[in-house]
Amino acid sequence: MHNVSHEIRYKMYDTSAELEIQDRELLEAAVAATDTAYAPYSGFHVGAAVLLETGEVVQGSNQENAAYPSGLCAERVALFAAASQHPETTIKAVAITACFHDTDELLSVSPCGDCRQVMAEYEHRYQSPIRMILTAGGGKVMVIDDAKTLLPLMFNADNLKR
Repeated sequence: MHNVSHEIRYKMYDTSAELEIQDRELLEAAVAATDTAYAPYSGFHVGAAVLLETGEVVQGSNQENAAYPSGLCAERVALFAAASQHPETTIKAVAITACFHDTDELLSVSPCGDCRQVMAEYEHRYQSPIRMILTAGGGKVMVIDDAKTLLPLMFNADNLKR
């Protein structure tokens, strides 16, 4: 038997003003995307913005549905839109944020397991890491170098090989 551990490394910024301009603009696009969320049940508005290697940004927001779990997270809305509209273009980064509908305070947010798996799939597909820029509450911002950091034992196409 061997004990194995996984360490999660990320950068924590005290404010978004400390981010590089491209990351700050991507986070601002995610904040803007919260305005398009359809969240009548939870009131929890999530916005995501995906940066493609061409510099283009694709936004998405959470879309709830009375028939749970028929809704979709902001991250997957943005990622699927980017991949379907630009199938040969590598995804470089995704910014994610959230707030309640009655406030502008950005909350701490992290992708759910399904979204982590989708990001891991696109990392594998394009053979390129996807940086994550997440609001961490209190004005702080967390930057993670790749999706596999949050999903170290991910399932991917290599698992399907005979």
